[in-house]
Amino acid sequence: MRRRLAALLIVPALALTACGGGDSGKKQASPSPSQSAQAANLKPVETAAPMPKVSGDKGKKAGITIPKGSPSGKFVVHSLKDGDGPVVKADDLVVSHYTVKVWQGGKDLGSSYDQGAAPQVIPAGKKTIIAAFSQAVMGQKVGGRVLVVAPPDAGFGQKGNQQLGVKGTDTLVLVLDIDKIIPRTAQGKQAPIPSNLPQIKADKPEPAVISVPKKNPPNDLVDQVLIQGKGPEVKSGQTVYMQYSGAAWKPNEGKAQAKLFDSSYNVGTPFSTVIGQKQVIEGWDKGLVGKKVGSRVLLVIPPELAYKNQAQGADLPANSTLVFVVDILDAM
Repeated sequence: MRRRLAALLIVPALALTACGGGDSGKKQASPSPSQSAQAANLKPVETAAPMPKVSGDKGKKAGITIPKGSPSGKFVVHSLKDGDGPVVKADDLVVSHYTVKVWQGGKDLGSSYDQGAAPQVIPAGKKTIIAAFSQAVMGQKVGGRVLVVAPPDAGFGQKGNQQLGVKGTDTLVLVLDIDKIIPRTAQGKQAPIPSNLPQIKADKPEPAVISVPKKNPPNDLVDQVLIQGKGPEVKSGQTVYMQYSGAAWKPNEGKAQAKLFDSSYNVGTPFSTVIGQKQVIEGWDKGLVGKKVGSRVLLVIPPELAYKNQAQGADLPANSTLVFVVDILDAM
């Protein structure tokens, strides 16, 4: 569960999933099947009166002025500035800055341009992600700026988002700056792994298969690069976007294939965190800082760099050694 990996994680200002709320340690909930189907079937229109006004340049926090009167109830995706990059297609991972308000009352939900915030990585067309993001970026060009008016069905649904103070009747107004498309996984051939370490199969954008040796795990941190990325080195204090799968090394189970206790692919969005600043377990901070963007990294984390003598549910007893395969998609 993400609560285990991210026990110290500060949740981003705006969760993408349709059923928000809860405390900062809990895994983001996916929408119900009916909500997913409803959101997926929404057809955005270019304009619908009344329309909010937007001020400011792309690349900076947008000024949003809510008009008088009630929203139209339509899902509006209106281009403010055409991009000159590639067109966003289904399943693309889109890095997008955002500014968000609630129409009713004009409450400011924040912006990725605010101090300490970071852009979202949006899986385009993903049914488990609110349409205000996932559908709004579809067909847009990288480099563009888009105004989105999202009625409840395109936002957090009838339950709203308690954590953000969004009611089930609220309409969201967003401005999205579509910055770039990043790979869904690390690109390249995976290097051979020594037989005394866990073996990894992660050749598809889905939870990895982790096979653990039938022997005791090492006492020290292992941070072996399996695919060398071509991007810049990850620096402490950056927000890192990654796909990961995690398992516990239990040598006495008599089974080579380990049971995963968590994977970002099960949530629908890449995991993001500020790295090197004690926002996640120490083994991640030590093992990922200095690695290059685009890399795949095998982490074997001893208990003292993970959860020590504190059990994290039945899957992770006290003094567990953790095994992760991490694809570093981006850092900024």
